[in-house]
Amino acid sequence: MRFKRYCKTLLLENNPDLIEAYKNVHSPGNTWPEIAQGMKEVGILDMEIYIHENRLFMIMDTVADFDHDRAMNELAGKPRQSEWEAFVSRFQVTSKEASANEKWVLMERIYELDPSAEYKAIDGQQKQTK
Repeated sequence: MRFKRYCKTLLLENNPDLIEAYKNVHSPGNTWPEIAQGMKEVGILDMEIYIHENRLFMIMDTVADFDHDRAMNELAGKPRQSEWEAFVSRFQVTSKEASANEKWVLMERIYELDPSAEYKAIDGQQKQTK
């Protein structure tokens, strides 16, 4: 199966209490089901978020024909998405009005153990399950 992978980053407020609260908001059973449903509807197959201190790192796997900008614009209009973004903005170094696309910055790959091709971050890295 072919898919695209995007990697993104975001900073949280450097406050241990807010960081713990953010982690709790994202723990199993605490995320809003409408948010996950909206991501699936725009073509996001899987998403993982990792944390180190106040830096977040996201891995987002999508369908092979995923158009990042189009999907992020569509996602912004999904039910409760703007409410979710305003809710989590208190933890993030961002504004309440910012969309997920404005908060999460695409990262450029600079190394891969077994490189297959160059790609632009906005186009996603073509991947294939083995």
